[in-house]
Amino acid sequence: MAHPRPAKMPADSTERNFTADGTRLRYRDEEIGPAVLLVHGWALDLEMWDGLAAALREEFRVVRLDRRGFGLSSGRPALERDVTDLDALCRHLALADVALLGMSQGARAVLRLAMCNARRISCLVLDGPPDLDRGAVSEEDATYGDVPLGRHRTLLRMGGMDAVRREWAMHPLMRLRTVDPDARRLLNAILGRYPGKDLLEGAPEAGPTDERVRPEAIATPTLVITGEHDLPKRVQAADVLARRLPAAERAVISGAGHLSNLDNPVAYHNRVRAFLRRHLSASL
Repeated sequence: MAHPRPAKMPADSTERNFTADGTRLRYRDEEIGPAVLLVHGWALDLEMWDGLAAALREEFRVVRLDRRGFGLSSGRPALERDVTDLDALCRHLALADVALLGMSQGARAVLRLAMCNARRISCLVLDGPPDLDRGAVSEEDATYGDVPLGRHRTLLRMGGMDAVRREWAMHPLMRLRTVDPDARRLLNAILGRYPGKDLLEGAPEAGPTDERVRPEAIATPTLVITGEHDLPKRVQAADVLARRLPAAERAVISGAGHLSNLDNPVAYHNRVRAFLRRHLSASL
């Protein structure tokens, strides 16, 4: 079956690539100062952080990447590999101290990295985290949180990547509350670039095994965010996670769904920036 190529992304003077374990990973590195590393969710890419990067770059060094197998990064998506990729990027850029922001599926990698490398991480932001106690089940019924991988693999075989992208765009996790046309155009462009490598190549490859995340062992200051109208399961997962983390604070972005950074960017940017000012700058 032939599948359309994802749309190319606009060129940017901050665009870079580096190689981790034989895989080419695309990233952006903007400005100077205390570093914050932004990690996107499933089927998204680093372009989702355009607004936040603009809001932070005058005070912080904003680093963001396309996770393995997403956007313009090569390789096959694998949650287990995200941790080593993030660590490799920190070493590549010689980031001695960094804040991590993980959105949705990206929050899993951020938490795992915090468990194994706490001395490098000054603070965490977990945006719309999934239930950490839920993992993938069988191949055809596979889910990661609320991402129905099995359903999308079936749809891919029947209707191709365009059908997958259309259905995922209608999923509650991707549905925007805002009527802002720029936010809607950006999300449509990002979803149009999703290459579907984790669907085309079967189940995500096995990576190095690691322990289940134990939030109680992570003493790093953490901000846990959800949108006011995020899925009830995500709100509940965030509430539970915030209670389990020893140094967590909870924030709800009004008028926003799962993509709260796009639905209510002003409130989102202000909340994240204030948290980083208190914890990232103070750690240097």
